[in-house]
Amino acid sequence: MRRVVVILLMLFAPLLAWAQEQDWLRDGLEIPDVEVVARRPMRDIGVQQSKIDSAMLHQNISLSMADILSFNSSIFVKNSGRATLSTVSFRGTSSAHTQVLWNGLRVNSPMLGMTDFSMIPSFLVDRATLLHGSSSVAESGGGLGGAIKLSTEPTQNEGFGLHFVQGVGSFWTFDDFLRLTYGKGRWYTSTRVVFSTSKNNYRYRNYDKKENIYDDNHNIIGQYYPEERNSNGAFRDAHLLQEIYYKTKSGDRLSLNAWYTNSYRELPLLTTDYGSSTNYENYQRENSFRGVVGYDHIRSNWSVGAKAGYVYTWLGYDYSYNGVATTRSRSRINTIYASVAGSYSFDDRLLLSGDVTLHENFVRSSDGAVGYNANRTELSAVVTARWQPIERFGVAATLREEMYGREWTLPIPMLALEGVVSKRGNIMLRASVSRNHRAPSLNDLYFRPGGNPDLRSETGWSYDAGISSEVGRKELYKLKISASWFESWIDDWILWLPTNKGFFSPRNVKQVHSYGVEAQASLWVRLAKDWRLELNGSVAWTPSVNVGAPISAGDNSIGKQLPYVPRFSASVTGRLFYRSWSLLYKWCHYSERFTMSSNDVSISGKLPPYFMNNLELEKQFSFRWAELSLKGVINNLFDEEYISVLSHPMPGINFEIFVGIRPKWGKR
Repeated sequence: MRRVVVILLMLFAPLLAWAQEQDWLRDGLEIPDVEVVARRPMRDIGVQQSKIDSAMLHQNISLSMADILSFNSSIFVKNSGRATLSTVSFRGTSSAHTQVLWNGLRVNSPMLGMTDFSMIPSFLVDRATLLHGSSSVAESGGGLGGAIKLSTEPTQNEGFGLHFVQGVGSFWTFDDFLRLTYGKGRWYTSTRVVFSTSKNNYRYRNYDKKENIYDDNHNIIGQYYPEERNSNGAFRDAHLLQEIYYKTKSGDRLSLNAWYTNSYRELPLLTTDYGSSTNYENYQRENSFRGVVGYDHIRSNWSVGAKAGYVYTWLGYDYSYNGVATTRSRSRINTIYASVAGSYSFDDRLLLSGDVTLHENFVRSSDGAVGYNANRTELSAVVTARWQPIERFGVAATLREEMYGREWTLPIPMLALEGVVSKRGNIMLRASVSRNHRAPSLNDLYFRPGGNPDLRSETGWSYDAGISSEVGRKELYKLKISASWFESWIDDWILWLPTNKGFFSPRNVKQVHSYGVEAQASLWVRLAKDWRLELNGSVAWTPSVNVGAPISAGDNSIGKQLPYVPRFSASVTGRLFYRSWSLLYKWCHYSERFTMSSNDVSISGKLPPYFMNNLELEKQFSFRWAELSLKGVINNLFDEEYISVLSHPMPGINFEIFVGIRPKWGKR
């Protein structure tokens, strides 16, 4: 933990020292000390969270939430390139152990249990919050690693508004973004459209194949790794998000959020495939709709809200070789959602809140004559009390109870303490403990062949403790830094294993011990009158080890790191502003990842570590009639050869150009 904090301080300390030495009075700026007078919001007591800046969310329409998390958090994002399945590992857990909420509606697939972040364009999100470990219990059960909250917000601009961006990039990539807004009186509406297409046919060096070099006598005199093209990797994604908000005379708010997705994605050949792409048809399609209607009644010391929603998802996967169809998979998911929440504050010292949430899931999955139909009721109730007896100390206690089908879980408790030990540096200590629970997905239970209806739910205890500090000088700089230690013990970990019948089946086979350190830092510095610098960094050290009993005599996974979980990850973003110019640099790093539970590296058992660097330069133009922007992006700046998933090569250096316009509609 100490080493992580030292790394962040070494990164930001020279800039702080330089900033404090400047004679800012020459520029006519007054730099008094910051006096903190606001109290910490009661809802934040006992919550360890990381918020992603809205500017980072909307900086590039070609980015999905998978890309945003890669460069703005220490979460490991496992992906195979743009428009491919992208999942996350939060605190060393699996992708199904991260709960994802969109405007209160659960995004995790009830069939698969996980979330594909490549299907969530960042431009459809206005606010993103990462809840670490125990902090997720108050929002959702099942987040053994944590939770991610995504939400949209109404525009506050009166009249009509339009924002259009056209992007053109390497590999015949075209991105279009359009947002139309209207606000008048108590009404606010917003329509967003994102449309992306690409051939995605980048070139790469295939290190899983070797070509021989022959002399004139057909003797082998050398070998080389061939250069190949990412064949069959084209995609077409379209998203439509409609929002309507109405505020009553008494201050209540009604809202409607409706999100439709249509996606067609080809699945590229692996580096170990020797056939021609012309012989394959390998693609997946998705049509989905998410709709949420909400009502919020807010008063000075109490509030109540209700939401209702519906989710429909159609998934199709087709595979054929030489015109012969071998796989034709179809899945339909219907989910009905309802939630009621309320809170009451007593004299700004005690806040009680709670909610009851219902998800009714209906799944139909088939592959030819094989498949299953299943439905499951998921009911969750939670009560949270946050108490602040004195200004510098707070306590939060949460109790959650959940039902899956007809079975109730054991109570899910969480207790958190926090206290300010020094007002001078706003130094705060915090600690928490929680129990959590995740039920098997419907595929785990009923998939044919292989589903196991006798699976037990995964359960675990989590502990964490941390320190945070915030200092600054008005109009000069602001520095935030935090570091946390965490530890989790998860029992009955579900793993799909081969059987003697020729197919895989899930079993409760593992006990996992995940522990480590997380640290974040952010710095805002005014370098000169027209210059400003923003830096954000995060690092994580996350051993996640199988400590269960061997399942067979040849089981070598005990005491080994879980597959596709890096022990070390880090990210840094730096944005330099000068008048209407901005320069953004993004960097992330993942250490080596094992592809086998035994950590055997003899045959493609380890993926090498890699560093990723992106660079963006943007210029804003202001005219009487419109605001214009021109942006150039370089991805994989140093043309690094790397892979995130075995046999799935990633693109080398590539480029994008974006042109944006915001008409002023008569405004001056």
